[in-house]
Amino acid sequence: MAGPKGNAVIGQSGGPTAVINRSFIGAIIEARKHEEILELYGARHGIQGMLNDEYVPLFAQPNFVLQQISTTPAAALGSVRHKPAKEECSKIFKNFKKMNVRYFFYIGGNDSAETAYIINSFAADEGYDLRVVHIPKTIDNDLLVTDHCPGYGSAAKYVASAFIGDNEDNRALKGVKINIVMGRNAGFLTAASTLARQYPKDGPHLVYMPEMAFDIDRFLKDIEKTFNEHGRALIAISEGISRQGIYKLKAGEKPDYISKWLDSFVNINLPKKYMPVDENKAVEVDSHGNVNLSGSSMMGEILAFIVKNTLNIKRVRADTLGYPQRSFPLAISEIDASEAYKVGVDAVIAAVQKNFDEGSVAIKRTDEDGIYKIHTLITPLQSVQRRTKTFPEDWIVEDGTIDERKFREYAVPLVGELPMAGRFIKAIF
Repeated sequence: MAGPKGNAVIGQSGGPTAVINRSFIGAIIEARKHEEILELYGARHGIQGMLNDEYVPLFAQPNFVLQQISTTPAAALGSVRHKPAKEECSKIFKNFKKMNVRYFFYIGGNDSAETAYIINSFAADEGYDLRVVHIPKTIDNDLLVTDHCPGYGSAAKYVASAFIGDNEDNRALKGVKINIVMGRNAGFLTAASTLARQYPKDGPHLVYMPEMAFDIDRFLKDIEKTFNEHGRALIAISEGISRQGIYKLKAGEKPDYISKWLDSFVNINLPKKYMPVDENKAVEVDSHGNVNLSGSSMMGEILAFIVKNTLNIKRVRADTLGYPQRSFPLAISEIDASEAYKVGVDAVIAAVQKNFDEGSVAIKRTDEDGIYKIHTLITPLQSVQRRTKTFPEDWIVEDGTIDERKFREYAVPLVGELPMAGRFIKAIF
């Protein structure tokens, strides 16, 4: 049984990715094939556009424009971080009813799934016949149910490539190099730095992810040991590291992010006390309650300052990889792009042909004879919204390092081919 006849709305939400527009264009091209969808409207800046009645009619867009947009990173419609209140949902539905909207597709992460869930619940309460399907994307790779998220493979490829280059730089001019990688509560993207290890002694030599507790004294000891062994140290640190680590959080407890207390002081007095914590410092959060961790490079710079002044190492540098991780056009993974397109297509099919009234598209890995394969399914919105997935504990070995074999089996198919660094053959000298 096909779905109802009417118009459709699609929006993009949360942090952009290198392939989010593939999902967007996949949904447009598939929606054109179904007579049940009279017109597909793109909401400018997601929920904000729905509140302001700002839509772009999409069916009239020429194919060459859609093709160009599909290969363009970031969010073509514009994005937003906004959790709609009940009165805002009421306003959205007045617009939806006026426009005869019967299908709503929202592309984003777990916060976007929450928004879709709120709108779907409101539609049910109003007795309004609406199909709501969440289309997954997030570079953090932290959605539940799905094996992996569109957007992650390309961001991971960027991180791995950056560390390949930085490893060569660090070999040429030895010292300590710290790179801050995105990832609020999941270490998948930081773990991607380990794909840069192509030869023995390659970096990153140390990896710190949100799942494990971060201790500044141990951090310094780790660097000192690594520097003494290799004469250098390349370090990957997630922006989401905290004192407890995500694995150790109790129900309802929030992480005490290192970035919060590193940014809380200006005058550093070392080595007596590393970090005076200002508990009253205001913390910037979005409407979903997420702490803003990506707006400053202070964490890397302060950690570099501590390392340099505590360990007396002359050459210490830090970079925050920042937003290029999300939308770098030359690091797009072919598999990631293909799967992003597929989840956009499958969302429309689920809503129109399979008549799902709500859900989120999930990816399941179905490898056969060592060949990477996937299929998609629809999981209830409630199974995805709000909650997040962490890096699997059984991929962490006893000393806190990553089990590279397990992680590589998982990540390499998603990332694709990486540049290979050259080495002299020592035997000929």
